Amino acid sequence: MKAFHVLVSKPLLATFTFFTLISSGFFIAVNAQEDQWEGLRVVPLLQEPRHRTVHRDGDIYLLDVQINAGDTSLPHIHESAIMYTFISNGEGPLYGRVSGNTDYVSESLTHRVSNEGPGLFRIIALTNFGPGQAELDQGRPMGLDMEPQLENAWFRSYRLKIESGQFSELLTHTNPAAIVQVSEGVIHVSRSDGITTELDAMGEFAWSPANSAYKLHNASDHAIEVVINEARR
Repeated sequence: MKAFHVLVSKPLLATFTFFTLISSGFFIAVNAQEDQWEGLRVVPLLQEPRHRTVHRDGDIYLLDVQINAGDTSLPHIHESAIMYTFISNGEGPLYGRVSGNTDYVSESLTHRVSNEGPGLFRIIALTNFGPGQAELDQGRPMGLDMEPQLENAWFRSYRLKIESGQFSELLTHTNPAAIVQVSEGVIHVSRSDGITTELDAMGEFAWSPANSAYKLHNASDHAIEVVINEARR
């Protein structure tokens, strides 16, 4: 699969090899030259225009990453833990596959991302500039009777399927969380403070502040899946 490419450099290393990251449905090409960004504007992750910040909660940022077919991002620097929810690559939908990288905390990385198309490349990314939590199972949410699909010192992620017309349990996170719709349909996110957000497409999202309870209601005539991502602190 060659829907999009990532060109990478790391400090103190002069050469790299090419590799393929199949698990996320895309191809990554790693450059072999340390001076590859000469003459280009290199920016921090949060200043890269295709990595748009859509919510901030202290040192936690939710990013809507969109790269059109034929476009390439600026070289940008990763220096924090990050978790990705893949909505689509250039070849079609990815239905909310989740992966993360915590290595950036100890070793920064600069790369560019290009999308060969023909469709949109889109990720909902959660980045955590905090120190994380050492104990993995500390502060797990109430109302989710399942193991997380991803869990580390900085993040925790769950995938939840809700049948047509059904409500979830009342969910409460001790950490801030993003609820991301990863299949088609309409779902309502009703928070305890009276705010209800309607999600009606893949990639739509709602934010739950720490210690804020909410319920999910599937308002569609078919099952819907969501990914719930916590930023731990």
